[in-house]
Amino acid sequence: MREAVLFEDETLRDGLQVEKIVLRLEDKLALFDRLVAAGIKRIQVGSFVHPGIVPQMADTDELIRRIEAPPDVLLTGLVLNRKGVERALDSGLGHLSMSVSVSDTHSRKNANMPAAEALDSMCRLIEEAVAGGVTPRGGVQCAFGCVYEGAVPEQTVVDALKSMAAAGARELNLADTTGMGNPVQVRRLITKVREALPDAELSLHLHDTRGLGLANMMAGYQAGVRQFDTATGGLGGCPFVRGAAGNVPTEDAAHLFAAIEADTGIDLPNLCRTVDLLETLLEHPLPGRMCRVLKAMGGCQ
Repeated sequence: MREAVLFEDETLRDGLQVEKIVLRLEDKLALFDRLVAAGIKRIQVGSFVHPGIVPQMADTDELIRRIEAPPDVLLTGLVLNRKGVERALDSGLGHLSMSVSVSDTHSRKNANMPAAEALDSMCRLIEEAVAGGVTPRGGVQCAFGCVYEGAVPEQTVVDALKSMAAAGARELNLADTTGMGNPVQVRRLITKVREALPDAELSLHLHDTRGLGLANMMAGYQAGVRQFDTATGGLGGCPFVRGAAGNVPTEDAAHLFAAIEADTGIDLPNLCRTVDLLETLLEHPLPGRMCRVLKAMGGCQ
């Protein structure tokens, strides 16, 4: 049997959060339906943040209420603070991504508090989420470096993930928020995390800022990771990171794993039609490659 790889598509959250054009709720619903039709089984539909800071996420609560998700598709959302958890619980969402930065400077910009304080607060919120019947995924931002502070000690990343696991997060995510990671570093850090937390389900959130997104994804796969965050078309980026680029394009990642005969369940031509819709709605081309390749070959109409 072909080995399965799972993508969490973050087009509707990380993908849209830095876009200048604020999409209508109906457009987001149409994008969600297209992602499902293309075979995506895990979708991050938004974040519970202040709409004045991230206008694209102002309708996350209503979007969740309006979505009609098939039973085999997992919906998740991002929360960064107590208010976000309260909104998420009220929305009825059963899965949450709960992440903090291990870079003090980035944490102050992103969460308005020092990294150590943010971690302590998030661990308490993870406990509350578990008590409320929600499955949390604990995440570490800037796990592979910070544009403001440089290298991040790997033990700091491991210790943060251990704290989140102790609070009740069985899923753990390492995020290359600034796109500074490299394949050797990715393999090394995943190995250390696995040694410290052998029972945790690990995933990677990779940005392609320096062109190493797919290489880092392959390194993660070789180190045993089977779940990756992506965004259709390569959308995304952090508004609090200088020079941040988008996520690894879902369609490019699907091609990578198809090439090594891993099973993603993705209908690539169908997904490329989603890229076409995004480019129309956002009024600019997207950086993903495989849709251009398929069009040139006449395989994406």
